[in-house]
Amino acid sequence: MSLYRNFLSVGGLTLVSRVFGFARDALMAAVLGISPVSDAFNAAFRFPNLFRRLFAEGAFNTAFVPMFSGALETEGNEGAKELAGRIMSWLVAAILIVTILVEIFTPQIMVLFVPGFVGDPEKFDLTVFLTRIMFPYLACMSLMAAYAAILNSLGRFFAAAFAPIVLNIVNIGALIPLAILTLEAPDTAFWVAIATMLGGIAQLVLVYWAIRRAGFVPKLRLPRFDAEVRRFWILAVPAIIAGGITQINIFVGTIIASGADEVMSIIYNADRLYQLPLGIIGIAIGTVLLPELSRHLSAGRDLEARQSQSQSLFLSMLLSMPAAGALIALALPVVRVLFERGAFGPTDSVNVSQALIAFAAGLPAFVLIRVLQPGFFSRKDTKTPTWFAFVSLVINIVLSLVLFPTLKHVGIALATSIAAWANVVLLAIFLARRGHFAISGAEWRQEGMIALLTLVMSGALYGLVLLLGPVFDPGYFFPAQALALLALCVFGAGLYFALAHLTGVQRLGGLLRRLRRRKG
Repeated sequence: MSLYRNFLSVGGLTLVSRVFGFARDALMAAVLGISPVSDAFNAAFRFPNLFRRLFAEGAFNTAFVPMFSGALETEGNEGAKELAGRIMSWLVAAILIVTILVEIFTPQIMVLFVPGFVGDPEKFDLTVFLTRIMFPYLACMSLMAAYAAILNSLGRFFAAAFAPIVLNIVNIGALIPLAILTLEAPDTAFWVAIATMLGGIAQLVLVYWAIRRAGFVPKLRLPRFDAEVRRFWILAVPAIIAGGITQINIFVGTIIASGADEVMSIIYNADRLYQLPLGIIGIAIGTVLLPELSRHLSAGRDLEARQSQSQSLFLSMLLSMPAAGALIALALPVVRVLFERGAFGPTDSVNVSQALIAFAAGLPAFVLIRVLQPGFFSRKDTKTPTWFAFVSLVINIVLSLVLFPTLKHVGIALATSIAAWANVVLLAIFLARRGHFAISGAEWRQEGMIALLTLVMSGALYGLVLLLGPVFDPGYFFPAQALALLALCVFGAGLYFALAHLTGVQRLGGLLRRLRRRKG
């Protein structure tokens, strides 16, 4: 399948997953609201996710995918499977050790992770309890990410992209009765944590079934060093450091947010909303692009590699710029329609929408990082992005500390967006200096037109929100609000793509032909 068709496959399933995720988040907001209990749950859930991104999605994918893709090109299926088994044995051993240590020392670790909770023993103890329930989720997600990396390298994207839908379905199944029953908030958080663990197991089972069907189940054994495993760790250690720096960013934001009530939950809900376009565009492109570039470079097809990156850059900006503009223009209506019910009130909607606007300003940067980093990783250079991640970390920490006292949740979100843009600039400059990345004059004009069309669309949407007036006020008839928001989204998308077609930025017929095209 072509790059565009693979992107459509992954992005489409990610969209379905995010829709189910919104249903889950809306139910969770209704049962937990913005409260000390929701702060405790979000902190406990974020902790295993931190390690998942570090061990699985970070170090493993960036070091493993280029090696595995190269082995497929040079050694065939059996050689690639043998390599995967040797490397995955180390991943499993590392996760097992980390899980045991965290389960034993959870209270001491959470003192460092959420120091602002220590003054509230009930909130802190609940966070520790929920963390111990959900931390084994790390093992499920890490193994799933490893299997997904193999499937993606084989050009099989469906199962890995569908797996998050399973997690959301399991969580929704648990949240619906919890929304009906009148349990105490800590009891509700306990059952949601149990459902999260069950969802993680279900995801792992699905991806394992897919890799068995592909005949590529790696054989695990006692970890041992050999030349290829050593080469993996030479690539992985810088990736762990880079991932570690990125996670320190999250860690610092969590520490700062724990110093004020409800900020962590505000940030979590805003983060979930901008993750929708980021997942559909950025993560989908990154998932498809890294194995694509790795295969081209392993076979010496440098021209095809550059074309793939150029196509990904254009597609990411064509979609992420209007997504960011729409989120900024429709921030409050989106939050109000999706979340404002039950324990989630009008003030919570205003706070979350403010953080969402700050995150949306960085959305194109978050997507571009996913497009540009494979240019380094596919060439087995994990060190350079590590330095750029470190610079991004410093910027984020400094800005968070400076902005948080006055801007609270907005300051943390704004610092994250500015740091992401700094990372993009560094990645692009260094790729260009090495001759691996260039934007022609025609491409610059295309990007400028995309920005202009985004401004026109965003202005039109904001004007329509003002025109609708009371429809998006608190307590207005919910079906009318939902229909109005849907109409605005359809209008915004239609206006943007009509303008893109009329100005020649992207003819719709040409886009459809790219999506239908298969590899020769």
